[in-house]
Amino acid sequence: MSAVTTTSFGTIWRSARRNWMALAGLSMLAAAVIVAVFAPLIAPYDPKADLKVSIDDIYAPPSAAHWLGTDDAGRDVLSNFIYGARVSLIVGFFASFISVFIGGTIGITAGYFGGRVENILMRITDIMLVIPDLPLAVVLVALTKPSLMNIILVIGLLGWTGTARLVRSQTLSVKERKFVLRAKAIGCGHFHILRRHIFPLVLPLLVANTVLVISLAILEESTLSFLGLADPTTLSWGQMLNFAFTRGGVSAGAWWALIMPGLGIVWVVLGCTLLGQGLEQVLNPRLEWHHLSVGPKMVARGAKEERP
Repeated sequence: MSAVTTTSFGTIWRSARRNWMALAGLSMLAAAVIVAVFAPLIAPYDPKADLKVSIDDIYAPPSAAHWLGTDDAGRDVLSNFIYGARVSLIVGFFASFISVFIGGTIGITAGYFGGRVENILMRITDIMLVIPDLPLAVVLVALTKPSLMNIILVIGLLGWTGTARLVRSQTLSVKERKFVLRAKAIGCGHFHILRRHIFPLVLPLLVANTVLVISLAILEESTLSFLGLADPTTLSWGQMLNFAFTRGGVSAGAWWALIMPGLGIVWVVLGCTLLGQGLEQVLNPRLEWHHLSVGPKMVARGAKEERP
């Protein structure tokens, strides 16, 4: 990692510590990740264990044995909620990484090379941008086998357009800076310029955008699961909502089977949104490093260090 990247992230962290939105969002997201990682230690029951269920155990209200009641199969809702965080977060993280990788690659390539390359890539992006993601995702998942991998791929392959346009705008700004023009003047290759000069200054923007894409991916996975297109072998918060609606939870008045997965989705999405908005405030709307508290010194130092 170059000195410019290290300095940039150090500046971002010092600024983020003074931003309440970034700290609140980071705390909420970290809490959800901790619950998902340590689910076997936190959950009172194993959702996959065989149970001897009687009629009284179906949609049983909260009690000492089941703090958040039971579902239509007599299983503990709290344990389902804790284990369901794993699937929702896995889909959110991996789908967002795919989207940001595709969008970042297209955005940097289009912004740096310009001309015909930019026109082709941006026209493809515009076409994908006007296609509604959710209806297309429903069709693609329905046509393929409903599995966790297919859901991740579909969400990831459809959610890169916003990232591509954002990264292209930042690349257009960065490539006109003097240290990039000097690198071109002395004959540095395109790969060297992209790796040493463009990518380090675009990377913080990608990190901030990834957090926002995670929330969108979780919402889309929850929607697909609620519509009955989830992997039947896994349990997510969206699938918990689907079971509660389609298996008599609403008519039985089992509010606990609906509220918990809904709160989990809202918690993670709100945490990602706060963290992403906080990072955007740290980077400022134009994402110009010289607007940060140590911006002018950082850019000058970066140009000096990157000088061959």
